[in-house]
Amino acid sequence: MLSKELNDLITLTNRGMPMGDFMRRYWLPALLSEEVPAPDCPPVQVRLLGEELVAFRDSQGRVGLLDEHCLHRGTSLFYGRNEECGLRCIYHGWKYDVEGRVVDTPAEPGQSTFKDRLRHPAYPTHEAGGIVWAYLGPPDKQPLFPNYGWLQYPPEHLYVTKCLQECNYLQGLEGECDSSHLSFLHRQFSLSGQQALYQADSAPVYETEETDFGIRLIALRKAPDDQTYVRISSFVLPSHCWIYATQPEAHFYVPADDTHSWRYDLGWIPARPVRPEDVNRRPEIGPDYRRIRNLGNHYLQDREVQRTQTFTGIENFLNHDSCATETQGPRYDRSREHLGQSDRGVIVVRRALIDAVQRFQAGHEPPHLVYDPAHNAFPHIATIQQCIPAGDDWHAHFPHLVCDARQPAEA
Repeated sequence: MLSKELNDLITLTNRGMPMGDFMRRYWLPALLSEEVPAPDCPPVQVRLLGEELVAFRDSQGRVGLLDEHCLHRGTSLFYGRNEECGLRCIYHGWKYDVEGRVVDTPAEPGQSTFKDRLRHPAYPTHEAGGIVWAYLGPPDKQPLFPNYGWLQYPPEHLYVTKCLQECNYLQGLEGECDSSHLSFLHRQFSLSGQQALYQADSAPVYETEETDFGIRLIALRKAPDDQTYVRISSFVLPSHCWIYATQPEAHFYVPADDTHSWRYDLGWIPARPVRPEDVNRRPEIGPDYRRIRNLGNHYLQDREVQRTQTFTGIENFLNHDSCATETQGPRYDRSREHLGQSDRGVIVVRRALIDAVQRFQAGHEPPHLVYDPAHNAFPHIATIQQCIPAGDDWHAHFPHLVCDARQPAEA
């Protein structure tokens, strides 16, 4: 369990809160590229880390991310005109470019220099993997965008989805760090493939390793034919996890505010282009990026299906995860829980977050920020599932999974 103080430390993310200021030092997903599909298309509202923002793609194709409210009198720029390389407020015509410069104040006298003394809050953006990423921290501390392995694949080999989670970001993230739930939450009564392995051994042996990017999570299960099934995931600071679904994926949990979060699932298929059937979560998400099965309609649970076909009676892994984490409450009070050995991954990841934020409070730089292009590569961030001979050390089978100073993390 966590004390209220430590729970608050790693779940409250508004500006001025320790975790909020810590997260602002990283590049974070802000919206999907498809939400601003073309130059001068309509702007979109973005809620990120408790801030009300507006995104737009200008006439040159650049994506701007601005404070939603006009500097002049506070009118929402979401209703503004996106035209001629700027977003123009509908109230008095003030116009802003993607960098927050006030480029026009047409109601002011022609000789006025008023606009030259103003700067609208604006944040740098970077597009990668079908996502518009944003950096909300101090300009002089802006890191390089991390050169993750999935960036090597062409766009047609990548897919991405986004949906709203009706709970704090940490609840979703912790679900990714817990391998034992795979034996229950996603269980189907017709056994095959991975499902059979998860159900045959519902109490895996856990190992964790501290790394330069966060925590490596290893679950070892007994498998048929005298083998061990190895499942490796990677918790990547500040709130991401590389996991293996039907193919490798990176899941990003980004606070909208303290009681809502955005889940982004980015997957890659190295051997071939993505097919529509590969993205089985997309039909579960409505046009407003809210899930069709949600807390308000009890995830459309079917009790007869629960009795005869699946453990939950709820369709799709995405909705299983959401039910498990959202029903904990908008921001779970971790002083009420009772953790066991199966929660080793969750415990270690929490400790890593607490330690990183407390060190940040003490004046240290956050980990896993890159400023030197020569060190901007992460081949050791990986997700793997594979059977190896029982008794073998899994390290020997995956020699690329190293870091500068690997050491075990104690639960």
